[in-house]
Amino acid sequence: MASRYWVVSLPVHNSPSTLWNNLQDQISKHSFDTPLYRFNIPNLRVGTLDSLLALSDDLLKSNAFIEGVSHKIRRQIEELERVSGLETNALTVDGVPVDSYLTRFVWDEARYPTMSPLREIVDGIHTQVAKIEDDLKVRVSEYNNVRGQLNAINRKQSGSLAVRDLSNLVKPEDIITSEHLVTLLAIVPKYSQKDWLSSYETLTTYVVPRSSKKLYEDNEYALYTVTLFGRVADNFRTSARERGFQVRDFEYSPEAQENRKQELEKLVQDQDNLRSSLLQWCYASYGEVFSSWMHFCAVRVFAESILRYGLPPSFLACVLAPSVKGEKKVRTILEGLCDSANSTYWKTEDEGGAMAGLGGDADAHPYVSFTINIA
Repeated sequence: MASRYWVVSLPVHNSPSTLWNNLQDQISKHSFDTPLYRFNIPNLRVGTLDSLLALSDDLLKSNAFIEGVSHKIRRQIEELERVSGLETNALTVDGVPVDSYLTRFVWDEARYPTMSPLREIVDGIHTQVAKIEDDLKVRVSEYNNVRGQLNAINRKQSGSLAVRDLSNLVKPEDIITSEHLVTLLAIVPKYSQKDWLSSYETLTTYVVPRSSKKLYEDNEYALYTVTLFGRVADNFRTSARERGFQVRDFEYSPEAQENRKQELEKLVQDQDNLRSSLLQWCYASYGEVFSSWMHFCAVRVFAESILRYGLPPSFLACVLAPSVKGEKKVRTILEGLCDSANSTYWKTEDEGGAMAGLGGDADAHPYVSFTINIA
């Protein structure tokens, strides 16, 4: 599947079928590896020249917006598929692959009646895509919020002993709590453990001898218990801090531990549900935005062709997917099928033409042309 297409329209001097046959013949002779398709645009309502000129000013800006939303949803799909470990699915529009939808485009009269003013069609498409973008922001924000909560919990569970949750490292038998005695948890730098073991009994009075036990060790710290009289706990904390040992506040509670476990399980479930829901929504919305974009492109070709070639509408619209190395050859073919008297006037900037640099992404050529990047 190509990811980059040209949508062009050529002025018709004899008949559309004759021009189409000539174009096919030239492409097959000189650039046979360039896919070529008709881009079928219905007879739309022209309106006044002033309305067309005003519309033309907005088409480029609106196209950039719609294309941006399309790419935003596509990137979101790719990220969700990667995180979910899913194989990348071919994106579709109404069950048809996006490249097929573009190259076999059929105007949807039910959604966009051809008798509607062009401005009404364009504004309707813009409004619809803007609403989808707003929905995307809300859904992604909701998903990211749950994901952020999970990441925060995981950081607590996988960080160093200085910050991580200790509840899953401490068992009931490690803690002594009585009327007079308490067990504290000390975070000892990994390479200061000998210092801890030789000094903890003397950091304050009333420390139970040989009560310190190592529960866990990571790359930086070791987790030790120490039992002492509750009334000297504050003194012990102060003395420990002065020696570079951190006493973590901790209260063993089976209920709190169970609540944390349930909260984690619920967040994991919520994240999976939101991710799945967001992915399905993105698949559907991508198809909707892409379809709207192609209808927008059809209006754009129609309006630009009227402004370029005049009335009544007489042009041939088509879609091509030239390779990078074949682009110059295809441009030459397209130019040769236009009115040669105008060709010099529309030369690109490199070739010093009078209209050089006009038209934004619609490059300065003697025919209407703009690029569609679908990936």
